[in-house]
Amino acid sequence: MPRNFIKKYLPHPDKIKDNRFLSVFGPVIHEPQLWHLTRHSVSKAFLIGLFFAFWPVPFQMVLAAGGAILLRANLSLSVALVWITNPITMPFLFGLAYYVGIITLGYEASEFEFELSWQWLEYNIQSIWQPFLLGCAICSIVAAIIGYFAIGLFWRLHIIHAWNQRKLRNANKRG
Repeated sequence: MPRNFIKKYLPHPDKIKDNRFLSVFGPVIHEPQLWHLTRHSVSKAFLIGLFFAFWPVPFQMVLAAGGAILLRANLSLSVALVWITNPITMPFLFGLAYYVGIITLGYEASEFEFELSWQWLEYNIQSIWQPFLLGCAICSIVAAIIGYFAIGLFWRLHIIHAWNQRKLRNANKRG
């Protein structure tokens, strides 16, 4: 069942509840419905987590937690999914977002080498901020929508398959 598969990889709710950055939400994060794994709560968690994963801001986890609370999605999955953009994947995903922005705005792609430093950012921010932020917005929305519908469809197909297997087992027991 998808629920068991997801539970295996999610951080324990107590670990999320004890996160000092999420303490801004107070006792709200202790509501049981934020921790249930249902098709709807998981689909909404994918929507929220993938949406905030492409935001180039610090504290994406807090934003995802706030979104999960507002939409009554699974909190731990929403928070965990923002880690798709981690220090290893960030250059690739944000590079993709930049090129999506370049293509959307019709700009000429310029060659540059990314360097994780304040000096590089100060020098290059003027030329990259518009396509980068537009690309992040587009990738954020597209990833969120695809994630929402894909996990909902996957969950539904898995349930249909499980029902069919149960029917087959029951038919074999009777006959």
